[in-house]
Amino acid sequence: MARAIWSGSISFGLLNVPVKLYSAVARRSIGLREIRESDGARIRHRRVAEGTDEEVPYEKIVKAFEITPDRYVPLTKEEMEAMAPEKSRAIEVKDFVDLEEIDPIYFDSPYYLGPADGAERAYSLLARAMEGSGKVAIARFVFRNKEHLAALRPADGVLTLTTMRFADEVVPPSELDDVLPTEKPKVAKREVEMAEQLIDSLTRHFDPGAYRDEYREQLLALIERKAEGKDVLTAPATEEPEPTKAPDLMAALEESIAAVKSKGDGGAAKKPAAKKRRATAGKAPAKKRSGSGAKAKSSK
Repeated sequence: MARAIWSGSISFGLLNVPVKLYSAVARRSIGLREIRESDGARIRHRRVAEGTDEEVPYEKIVKAFEITPDRYVPLTKEEMEAMAPEKSRAIEVKDFVDLEEIDPIYFDSPYYLGPADGAERAYSLLARAMEGSGKVAIARFVFRNKEHLAALRPADGVLTLTTMRFADEVVPPSELDDVLPTEKPKVAKREVEMAEQLIDSLTRHFDPGAYRDEYREQLLALIERKAEGKDVLTAPATEEPEPTKAPDLMAALEESIAAVKSKGDGGAAKKPAAKKRRATAGKAPAKKRSGSGAKAKSSK
C-alpha cells in the first residue's frame, strides 16, 4: 500500500483541495557496503576534527559557509531554523501555463497527489478541469524544509506533481561559450538531409518499458554468481568509439541508414515521417494531456 510522505492542500482562488503526496518513482540502485578485503570487517565512517583523531559529537557540529580557504561564516542551528521557509501546508498555485512552454530541463522529481479523506469530489473536479484545459499549474510549496517550485498535471484522472528547478539553478548555454566553437562550422545541405533521414529511420513511439538498466541487471547477476561460489570471468576491456572525421560524415550516415533498413522495423510502431513534421521543427513537443512532467521526464 502506498504511503503518503506529505499532506496539505492545493490552493488556488478560493478553492482548497486537501491532498496527500506520494512518490512516483522507485529507486532501483543496488546498495553496496564497504568492507576490509582481508577479513570482511565492515568499514564505518566517523566525524573527526581535521588534523586530529578526535571524534566530534553531532550536537557540537554547526553549518558554515566558506568565504575563502579556511575562513568560514558559522551559522547556528537557531539561525538556520529562523531562516527556514514557513512550514505552510499549501501547494499554492501561482499560474496556469501551456506544457510546451516549459523546457524539460526545469523538471526535477516526480510525485503523485492523491485526495485526502473527504476530498475525493473536489480532487476529481480539479483533475478533470485541468485535463480539459490542457494546462499545467505552476505552484510553490514547502517540502522537507525547502521551498519548491512545482508543476501540477493530470495523468489518467490522477494529479501529478513534479518539483522544478528555479531559473537561477539552470546553467545557461552562454556559460559554454569557452568550450563551443567560436564560428559555426559549415554543414552541407546534403549532410543535413541525410542526418534527418537517419533520425527519421530511428524514430519510434516512446515505450518506456523498452529501456532497461542493463548495468544494474548485470551487477545483480554477478552478485548472484559469486554468492553461489561460481567463477566470474573478467570482462574484456571496452574500446571507446572513435569520433567520425568530417570527410567521413556522409559515408557514416549512408552506412547507418543502410544498417537500420536492413534490420527492418522490428515490429515497432513508427511515428510520422520527418518531412511531415518539419512544419513544427524548432518548436517544443506537442501538448500532452496525460502523464506528469516527470513522466515526460518521468511527470519527470
